[in-house]
Amino acid sequence: MEIISNFSLKSLNTFGIESHAKFFAKVNTVNQIIELIESDSFKKNNHFILGGGSNLLLTKNVDALVIKNELKGIEKINEDADFVWVTCAAGVVWHEFVMWCIDRNYGGIENLALIPGCTGASPMQNIGAYGVEIKDTFFELEAVELATGQLKTFTKPDCEFGYRESVFKRQLKNQFIITSVTFRLTKVPTFQIEYGAIKQELDNMQVSNLSLKSIAQAIITIRSSKLPNPKEIGNAGSFFKNPEVDEATYLRLKNEFPNLVAYALENKNYKLAAGWLIEQAGLKGYRVGDAGVHQLQSLVLVNYGTATGNQMFDLSTHVLETVKQKYGIDLEREVNII
Repeated sequence: MEIISNFSLKSLNTFGIESHAKFFAKVNTVNQIIELIESDSFKKNNHFILGGGSNLLLTKNVDALVIKNELKGIEKINEDADFVWVTCAAGVVWHEFVMWCIDRNYGGIENLALIPGCTGASPMQNIGAYGVEIKDTFFELEAVELATGQLKTFTKPDCEFGYRESVFKRQLKNQFIITSVTFRLTKVPTFQIEYGAIKQELDNMQVSNLSLKSIAQAIITIRSSKLPNPKEIGNAGSFFKNPEVDEATYLRLKNEFPNLVAYALENKNYKLAAGWLIEQAGLKGYRVGDAGVHQLQSLVLVNYGTATGNQMFDLSTHVLETVKQKYGIDLEREVNII
């Protein structure tokens, strides 16, 4: 295992932002993780865990040992008449894992196709799309505690999942490196096609018999039509969370903006579509230099070439302030800022 100094992270973050790590190391096994945390480079420096770099905005050089998680492997570990339990190593690309499951007709995560990033980051963020979140199929995960080198297991309650939140983004932030995630997937899928334009896309595809593969393909087509490919233009997917408001706030906004896009929640609150708020505030396609709001999806901020992390951050601040001024709503960044 090699520890490299002054390592460029430009190719390892999907914004394509130039930033250098003081030290950098790749880990491919649990034993390498333990070996690394026993090294002087780890003990004498701060540390930062890097997965796919798809939910990250680098605004400066990283004065730390950056650890790139590249653990690989997928394994079915158990099954019964209705479910199958599958363990996926943290460094596996999330979309590749989704397609692996679909190929075997394991249901539950097909609506999460094409979400960027690695599997190890999925529970940290409680990623979600089209009516599905990781917590719906999550069973447990294993992670190495960086302070002790011990391998620990976290159940669903341990993870304290919330909307794009988990314990690993709050009180346990940077204290563990996730090594694997186990999911409980169904052998008799229940299809969820009520969200977004899934039904319309399935009609366009002339699908007569629903399947995991057809739903995933519909979502891939929808996401590809709206979201820029990070390999072609720098971005981190959705930059902002959809805000949750109480009924009084919703009714006030609905009265003032009749076309407001919102979804009723079980707690009688409403979730507003942040992309709609940003677009109706006149920011769709807004651009300052190479930092811009995407022309097709206002939730996405893009780096058209040479934007710095600070320029992207300043753009996000402008979006927050504009939405606050127009609607009285505080948006929250979903992307991790370093």
